Amino acid sequence: MQLTARDERIFEWLRVVRIADSEAVRWVLAATDGRGEPVSVRRAQQWIARGVEAGLIERARPIFRDGSVIWLTHAMSGRAAPNLFRATTRHEVAVAALSARFMAAGYAWDRDRQPASTREHAADGIARRGDRVERVEVELTAKTLPRYQSILSGHGRWLTEGVDRVVYVGTPAAMRAVAREADKWLHPAVRDRLVTVPALDERGHIVGKLDALWAPVEQLEQLTRTGQDLEEETSAPAPSAPTLPTWGGRD
Repeated sequence: MQLTARDERIFEWLRVVRIADSEAVRWVLAATDGRGEPVSVRRAQQWIARGVEAGLIERARPIFRDGSVIWLTHAMSGRAAPNLFRATTRHEVAVAALSARFMAAGYAWDRDRQPASTREHAADGIARRGDRVERVEVELTAKTLPRYQSILSGHGRWLTEGVDRVVYVGTPAAMRAVAREADKWLHPAVRDRLVTVPALDERGHIVGKLDALWAPVEQLEQLTRTGQDLEEETSAPAPSAPTLPTWGGRD
């Protein structure tokens, strides 16, 4: 496999997110081409097949996804293969999918720094575009209320120290919980800079629109100014999701 600069960019992204599905590859291929819409399924599959054939990528089909997931081989990443039965793997794949959407919207994506103590919280990713910095979280299940107090208080500090926005993307139920707790624990001066978007299903698939994430700020305020606003937006009954495996864990 003759590597191109585009291939190297995608491999670097895989080193950051670690594991991803083919849908995320469609979007990250588009991002490396400077496009805002995903490439075809066939093109993404061809790119993956080239990497597998060259011994640079490994592929498997976990039971929590409809399709396969990929990761870099040990020779490419220096890491062991991910444990597909680990409780947080479903969450990692969802983070990768969201990161690819941010990249297609013109952002760079990186990991958050490691917390200095167990009392601090690392975001799922840091998205940057120009001078703009955003902390991004993927939420598939609601956390305990005391945990939200700690995490949201930390986000509040970041919003006064150079972070432009905190973005939560998750299931409708989890987003209602985040919005409700944000109303309690964030100062009103920064509350409208924490945005919640109910765009994921329980398995981490992106099923809703994300376009509003890159809309003008005045439009974003309509998303989650209060938990009640979000409750009204998501009041329509959602289709029932398949029962998750018992090892699905919390995210």
